[in-house]
Amino acid sequence: MSEQRPLAKQSDDRMPEATTAETGSEATGAAAPASGTPKTRVVKRIKRVKKVPAGSAQSQAMAAGESVGYSAAAAAVSSDTAAEASTASATPSRISVPQASSSSASKEPESAAPSNGSYAIECSGLTKAFGTRKAVDGVSFALPTGSFLSVFGPNGAGKTTLLRMIATLNKPSSGNLWVDGVDVRKEPDAVRARLGLISHNAMLYPDLTAEENLLLYAKLYGVQEPESRVLELLDAVGLKHRRRDLVRTFSRGMTQRVAIARALVNDPSVVLLDEPYSGLDPHAIDIFDELLESVREQRTFLMVSHDLEKGYAMADHVLVMAKGSVVSFSEKECLDPDAFRKLYKETVGMGVA
Repeated sequence: MSEQRPLAKQSDDRMPEATTAETGSEATGAAAPASGTPKTRVVKRIKRVKKVPAGSAQSQAMAAGESVGYSAAAAAVSSDTAAEASTASATPSRISVPQASSSSASKEPESAAPSNGSYAIECSGLTKAFGTRKAVDGVSFALPTGSFLSVFGPNGAGKTTLLRMIATLNKPSSGNLWVDGVDVRKEPDAVRARLGLISHNAMLYPDLTAEENLLLYAKLYGVQEPESRVLELLDAVGLKHRRRDLVRTFSRGMTQRVAIARALVNDPSVVLLDEPYSGLDPHAIDIFDELLESVREQRTFLMVSHDLEKGYAMADHVLVMAKGSVVSFSEKECLDPDAFRKLYKETVGMGVA
């Protein structure tokens, strides 16, 4: 793998922001609002919730619940990881992440520690091997708190495997990884308490109502006053009036809006996005963008995407991967858009072999 190629800024041109016009009503399946409801949609900001004190009984209940809740996340993205490790053994859809034992901890350098407390995600020499194949090979980068990172690369480049390790769904084979300064290997439960995951799979139970789904996740996370938190989130995503309807009756766009609420139920500081726009129509994308913008404050985002224009427009940091390694990692303002497009096309042409 060649060394990372930083892209020098050559012009002041910027890639145009991706925008879509809001047209018509929600996709088929959405019920019309009750009469008298204003047609103008207002996206409300979601309040940050009070954190549960570490070491408390509520915190211990949260840790136990997260282990259950994340099994759904593991099943949701397991198919993507299989593509990245096609020659390796199949990854189980339900992954149990054990606490680091004394023997496993002894294999890590005792001096390993995050270099700077201002980073939300930091990894050093991060590697994940499936058999003899390395899906992620020596990845290193540090993402400042409050940033939005878009990760690009061809199929099989290691993007989803990287996201799964950050989400504690895959244990790294070697290297170091920290989320908000917490070691993912040593304290996976503490990391999960800081994470939210929005995927192309909504991770919702279709035969439960929107309210029942969110209450389930809120209780698994040990959220204080779960009923009021759920109502606040449903109101914020514009679905409070449909809270007692089964999720299977919702359109794709409405289901993703409930998924956003699910991902924010524990008030995460880091939100992971795995192809969240997949299957959304232009109107649903417009709503999704507004909702993400409303929760950007004081949160860090990492998004895996194949949509170059959309991902570039949303990001302030960009990571390009190929063959499991980093091709380029940079702040967007330091990039020349045309040179970036050229690099991306060359990277896709590298394939996965």
